[in-house]
Amino acid sequence: MNKTFIIADSGSTKTDWCVVENGMRMNTIATKGMNPFFQTSEEMEAEIEENLLPHIASRDISAIYFYGAGCIPAKVPMVEQVLQRCFPEATTIEVSSDLLAAARSLCGHDSGIACILGTGSNSCFYDGKDISFNVPALGFILGDEGSGANLGRLLVGDILKNQLTDALKEKFFAQFNTNMAEIIERVYRQPFPNRYLAGLSVFLIENREVDQVHRLLVNAFQAFIQRNVMQYDYRLYPMNCVGSIAYHYRSELMEAAQALGVKVGAIVKSPIDGLVAYHIK
Repeated sequence: MNKTFIIADSGSTKTDWCVVENGMRMNTIATKGMNPFFQTSEEMEAEIEENLLPHIASRDISAIYFYGAGCIPAKVPMVEQVLQRCFPEATTIEVSSDLLAAARSLCGHDSGIACILGTGSNSCFYDGKDISFNVPALGFILGDEGSGANLGRLLVGDILKNQLTDALKEKFFAQFNTNMAEIIERVYRQPFPNRYLAGLSVFLIENREVDQVHRLLVNAFQAFIQRNVMQYDYRLYPMNCVGSIAYHYRSELMEAAQALGVKVGAIVKSPIDGLVAYHIK
């Protein structure tokens, strides 16, 4: 009997839907991020119907394992109901946090420290089955140290307060065809300012060799490690990371960790491969 299930990894920016059939990864479809804190059930359902379902060959889906940003216990029923309407044939629907996805992907069934560094950031200690301790992420205004949104916020702050060279400032404004008024509008008055700021952070990777940019990056990752990772048993367990920011800035992240005496384990861009292995096993 064929068994087809879907694993979804949803961040604030995008969602990867991986179709697995008889233990084989068939294909992965990307849609916009779906966060129940920022979107209604109608918006989430419309995204699935318009941009996911047309790309799935078989509708005989037995299970959905959805891991998402913002999927705290209070929001889980809302996401479950959306998925049940979109996949009425599924007999199993499980909705969990993106942090549990990171932990299961990075650590499998072993204990360890698992971190997310993407549009947002988060961390936990995982006991091999569940998250046993989590320093709250608090979002990009109060926390999310080292995330794309945090890096973008730090970059914009330095640009607008004249902390970077005139050449870098001119390059930034020209590259994004923007100005201070537009930035203020996008951050304070438009939806999804975290996505907007994370999008600006690509400027950092293109200019990472500039001393001021390098210092901004290393300081941001040190803040993430000091305020989050070092509250776990980091002397016994290495710091494992998943996410685009961790992956693309791995050299600066490892430099920050080394300066603080924290060991670094796995660094992967996406948790999907690890999640597929976890659920197949």
